[in-house]
Amino acid sequence: MDIRGFCSGLRYAMPIMLGYFPVGFAYGVLAVKAGLSPFWAGMMSFFVYAGSAQFIAVGMLVAGASVPAIVLVTFVVNLRHLLMSAALTPFVRTWGVPAQAWFAFELTDESFAMNLGRFSTRGAFKPETFGMNFFAHITWVTAGVLGAAFGSTGSNLEAFGLDFALAGMFVALLLPWLRTQRGLAAALVAGGLSLALAEGMGGQRLHVLVAAVAGATVACLLPEKAPAKEQDTEHTNA
Repeated sequence: MDIRGFCSGLRYAMPIMLGYFPVGFAYGVLAVKAGLSPFWAGMMSFFVYAGSAQFIAVGMLVAGASVPAIVLVTFVVNLRHLLMSAALTPFVRTWGVPAQAWFAFELTDESFAMNLGRFSTRGAFKPETFGMNFFAHITWVTAGVLGAAFGSTGSNLEAFGLDFALAGMFVALLLPWLRTQRGLAAALVAGGLSLALAEGMGGQRLHVLVAAVAGATVACLLPEKAPAKEQDTEHTNA
């Protein structure tokens, strides 16, 4: 193991860690309020390691949903990981199966974005990649356990504004995509449809899934518009 290369992944993990801590902490507080112990809240953070799925699972527990329903919904929510894995597969094709499996296990929206940029420009340096994923993962688990311990004291989450942490993280992830025509159209369709269906389908959070599929479909159907600079270059060359 290249320890130096592994530790160098910390600098790439820092932006992710800063975002994970408040969101993971908020999850831990909500998990305890849903009936989970700090230990099991931490186990969910380690093995599930999916912020949106964990928040949905906790919310469904509070609502009294069945275990099969929770498993099905969280499975569908995380289906996007298949597409993210497919996009990164060409970069890690030479890795062994155990390394590929562990890399896939620690794949999240944030690590995907960071790794895709790194792999495209610097190549898939294995120690650095696993270092970045490790530091991000351990931050998420630690934040969840600390949040659960804090929540078990009976403190009020809303008093710290952490109840907005997950929504704030997703808003930050969404903003860069709003600069494109397809991203803006997908956001408007998904957001509008989710609000419109919330009352009738909100019990099992299915309105979120329907809206997400609709938004993604709209993005796929719209043509990709070239950036303004590229268009100007094409007109100049013509």
